[in-house]
Parts: sequence; C-alpha cells; structure tokens
Amino acid sequence: MTGDRLLVPIANPETADRLLDTAVDLAHDRDLEIVVLTVITVPMQLSLAQASRLLETEADEDLVYDAVDRIRGYGVEATGRIRFGRSVANGVCSVAADANVEAILLGWRGRPRRRDVVLGSHIDAVLDDAPCDVLVERIDRDRGSVSSVLVPVAGGPHTELAASIAGSIARAHDASVELLTVVPDRDEETVAGARDLLTGTSPRLGAVDSVEETVLEGPIVDTIVDRTERHDATVLGAAESGLFRRTLVGDVPEAIAREADGGVVMVKRTEPVSRTLWRRSRDRIESLVR
Repeated sequence: MTGDRLLVPIANPETADRLLDTAVDLAHDRDLEIVVLTVITVPMQLSLAQASRLLETEADEDLVYDAVDRIRGYGVEATGRIRFGRSVANGVCSVAADANVEAILLGWRGRPRRRDVVLGSHIDAVLDDAPCDVLVERIDRDRGSVSSVLVPVAGGPHTELAASIAGSIARAHDASVELLTVVPDRDEETVAGARDLLTGTSPRLGAVDSVEETVLEGPIVDTIVDRTERHDATVLGAAESGLFRRTLVGDVPEAIAREADGGVVMVKRTEPVSRTLWRRSRDRIESLVR
C-alpha cells in the first residue's frame, strides 16, 4: 500500500453514512485523507466533454460535499470529486490510480447472487481491475456500536490485510478482537499448525488491548457464521486465486459475508504489477483453450 488516501465512492445518501463511519475509523487510525467520489455515467452518444456541460449534476455535487463536510467534522482531512465516465467501475479505478490511494472502500447491499455476477457488476469490476487494495462493506443493515471484532484466519496476504483493518476498527472503538481458524478435526498436529497460524497473524492487528485466538472444529462456513453471533463486526480476507481460476473474493468468504451477523467487511489485497500482467496473459491463454 503506497498511497495515503482512502477512496470512498458513494451514490446514495441513505447508505453513504454507513460507509463514511468506517472510512473515518480507518482514516483516524491510519492517518489517511478520505476522497469522496461520485461517478456519473455518460451515454455513448455524448462525449465526456459534452457531459460536463449538458448533464444535471447538482444532486451529485450536494451528496459529495455534504459527505466531505461530515468527514471534516470528525477532524479528518477530506476532498470530494465528481468523475464522468462510461462505467462506474472505470471511473472508480481511474480516480484510484490518479489520486494514489491506499484502498477503495465500497458498499455492498448483500443481495442474492446473480448468474455471472458475484457481489454486483460494479463491485466485481472494481475488484478485478483496482490498482490498490479493495474493502467491501455490507451496508444492508446498521452496524451499530462495535465492542468486538471477529477475524477468520486462513493465511495469505488477504488475511494479513483483514487483520490490519480489523485492528484499525478495534482501536477506533476500544474493541476486542477474536482471531478464529477452523480445522476439519482435532488432530494434534492440525491444531498445532492452526495455533501457529493464529499466532503469526496476531502482530498484523497492531496494538489491540484484548486479542483472543480460537481454533474450532467443524464445517468452515457454518462454524464461522455461528461465531459471528458473538461479535459486532467481522473482517475477512478474500480467498487466494487458483492457477486457472480468477477469484474475486472466493466462495467461502462470500458465503460467510452473506450470512454473518453484524457488520461485515471483506478485503482484497492488490496484486503486484508483475503478477497482474501474468494474470492477464494467463486469461488470454485460457480463452484460447476453451
């Protein structure tokens, strides 16, 4: 993460406040400037230059500037932007690259999955193309106060980012954190490896007053979803991509995020440039052999 800004795209005043609450928590802890963005999609019959003159933007401007004023009221630096583009995702990723942001925070309504669409067409496209880390917060319910945060641990860079984000949220609310991993059986060697995984993940939280490390046995999704009932928020990392399978977040994290109690934030670590180029080459090869 090389930037010092958090990009928060908003489109609806009814859900913007929930995203902004989390954005302010992260900005305070990580010393970030928040960039509030609204993307106005432009039909193909208009040029982008024409759009700025012909399209009505007053409501969008009010939404952005009201959000900026609210953020500044918490003592956090914030700026607002309106971007014209052919798609929401292209506008978001373009601003993310131009503004050198550390992460993008997106809102997700938790709606049922549609064919070929995982979280939503705009969110899927941002997850696939973003030049930075992406955080996806479920906003179909009020998060409320946060006194405890659950972090399911599976290992890898996405889990490390999840722990880091959970630590920031915990510090903002003086909350406790539970690191949880699930094993298929209580074999001594398996449990020992699971405990090592939790112990290795714990430093990624940063300074948190109360941290519990838990190993449970059972089916992964059901066990973690049951555990979310004890917590106000859950932060979980995306799954790792397979060699010939592009993974946006992964089936297990997605299922947990849909069913979990309380607030949910899914996180995905950006891929290095070399790995991204390799992935695109891999995808071209896959398309040829299908």
